[in-house]
Amino acid sequence: MSTTAIILIVVAAVVGIACGFFVGQAYRKKVAEAAIGSANQEAARILNQALTTAEQKKKEAILEAKDEIHKQRSEIDKELRERRSEVQRQEKRIIQKEESIDKKVEALEKKEEILAQKLKTADEKLEEIDSIKRSQFEMLEKISGLSKEQAKAQLLSDLEETLEHEKAVRVLDYKERTKDEADELAREIITTAIQRCAADHAAEATVSVVALPNDEMKGRIIGREGRNIRAIETITGVDLIIDDTPEAITISCFDPVRREIARMTLERLIQDGRIHPARIEETVEKCKREVEQTIKQTGERAVLDAGVTGIHPELIKLLGRLKYRTSYGQNVLNHSLEVSFIAGLIAEEVGADVKLAKRAGLLHDIGKSIDHEYDGTHVQLGVEFAKKYRENEGVIHAIQAHHGDVEAKTLEACIVQAADAISAARPGARRENIENYIKRLEKLEEIATSFEGVDSSFAIQAGREIRIMVKPEAVSDDKMVLIAHDVVKKIEEELEYPGQIKVHVVRESRAIDYAK
Repeated sequence: MSTTAIILIVVAAVVGIACGFFVGQAYRKKVAEAAIGSANQEAARILNQALTTAEQKKKEAILEAKDEIHKQRSEIDKELRERRSEVQRQEKRIIQKEESIDKKVEALEKKEEILAQKLKTADEKLEEIDSIKRSQFEMLEKISGLSKEQAKAQLLSDLEETLEHEKAVRVLDYKERTKDEADELAREIITTAIQRCAADHAAEATVSVVALPNDEMKGRIIGREGRNIRAIETITGVDLIIDDTPEAITISCFDPVRREIARMTLERLIQDGRIHPARIEETVEKCKREVEQTIKQTGERAVLDAGVTGIHPELIKLLGRLKYRTSYGQNVLNHSLEVSFIAGLIAEEVGADVKLAKRAGLLHDIGKSIDHEYDGTHVQLGVEFAKKYRENEGVIHAIQAHHGDVEAKTLEACIVQAADAISAARPGARRENIENYIKRLEKLEEIATSFEGVDSSFAIQAGREIRIMVKPEAVSDDKMVLIAHDVVKKIEEELEYPGQIKVHVVRESRAIDYAK
């Protein structure tokens, strides 16, 4: 190939490249211009959209502001209306008060007018009375022939003689009254001294102490969450006091039989070591049977000591129960034996029937063993049971007459009456406060058990609480509340007591089965 051809080819290539460059440059410019135009259009579109959105939000903001303003205006209007209403009520109340005050003022003015009229009438009547009085004095002076001063002197003279007599009577009366008050004060001082000397006996009448081998035993008696001590108190009806006293538990109960059963139960449980609710129930039942046997043996020993024969076995049991009864702080069984001995000695001295007197003296208070279980006084109950078990008519009459309910018609009845008074009147024999206390607790239990569905009741915490066990099949949970309310109402109506009494109604359901 020639050089010229090569040059032409090179020139042609250069020209083609230049043309391609310019053509590409023009194309790129055109594409760029198209892109710029599209971007401008997009920018204009976005700007228009933003303006539209801003306009909408502006309108929405304006609407929200208007709503808020309207809402606040409504609240303000409501508050203004309420304040106007309150102001109107206050104004109405003030107007009513003013009217009431005006009416009262008018009533007072009328009363003042009436009072002024009455005062005027009274003044007129006083003037009339003074006038009548003067005329009467003048008439009296004419009739008596004495002047006012002479009549006054004579009246004072007569009055002086009368006052002298009355003064003498009053001095004598004051002397007698002072003597009686001095005697009463002396008796009170002596009685107080006797009661202070007998304080230990009064404490024994309501409290027993059980010794423990160690203080750890207290925790076992209390049991997990107190279930053991609750079981003992619920079943026996006593109050267990576990305090800081080392190696000792105090049993408190007004009923000596319950207290004795609880004491025996605790001692057995401590000795055995197995303390749980089932074991507690079993031990309590055994101790109850033993106490009943002790009551029987005590009655037989009392009959033997008194030298009386032929008494019915049921009366002997009632005599044994008197060991656990007190009268004004005096043990009734010891009192009955003492009356029997004194009556026998008196009968022997006066030539009466010694055996009859001793028998009547032993049985005269037999009703006290059951007077908390039956209606009637211990005299009525004693007569009833003596008749039931075919006692001698002379004994029955002595029981009936020993408190003067009927006139004593036999010498033996008079002797028993005197022996009873001698035994009760000896220094330190009785104390009234503890007897009243026990009777109040017995009355408290009697009120609780009088309601239908009640199984048993126990007065605890020195009479500040009554625990009532109801039959679960007869009393529902709702009825428990009604029973508690009715018991409280009846206690308030029938008893006088210091402080308050807690009524605690317990309903317990049990399911028992045996594995064979």
